[in-house]
Amino acid sequence: MAGKSHGNNTVAAVTKIVGPIAEQLGLILWDVRFVKEGASWYLRIFIDKEGGVTLDDCEAMSRAINDPLDEADPIDQAYFLEVSSPGIERELTRPEHFEAMKGRDVSVNLYRPTADGDKEIIAELLGLDDDNNILLADLDGVEFAINRKDAVSVRLYDCEDYSGLDKWEEPDGET
Repeated sequence: MAGKSHGNNTVAAVTKIVGPIAEQLGLILWDVRFVKEGASWYLRIFIDKEGGVTLDDCEAMSRAINDPLDEADPIDQAYFLEVSSPGIERELTRPEHFEAMKGRDVSVNLYRPTADGDKEIIAELLGLDDDNNILLADLDGVEFAINRKDAVSVRLYDCEDYSGLDKWEEPDGET
């Protein structure tokens, strides 16, 4: 099957096809994943835009990429196509994700616990440096770094589950 992509090349080939289409639709291509779950393969396209993604956005993207993917045929096995938002607790995987989410709270899950025994660190994201370190600040503003290879995942942190809810107000003004 000449011209087919295998392994990591599949994601790169699909990204090259669907990235410009997302841009034409006013969307940001957040991530592309090609994963096997059980006996089935899934091509997952995560899109975003200012103000959030709607079901109509997902449908429009799915329709727009269907024919170009079929024509380019970058995947040599059957798969299910899924188009969705990366969600409120989106995973940060690419340097541009870290750049776009600077100043937001993130949850960093670690392979090994810290000296304090923590396997999850919640802190403000300051960015990603040239040495592939995740730059963070704790609740007291103390800055520190974690090497990305030590992190299982880095996700935006859903502040509604945050212990600092005393600063949050109900829509009617009550706390």
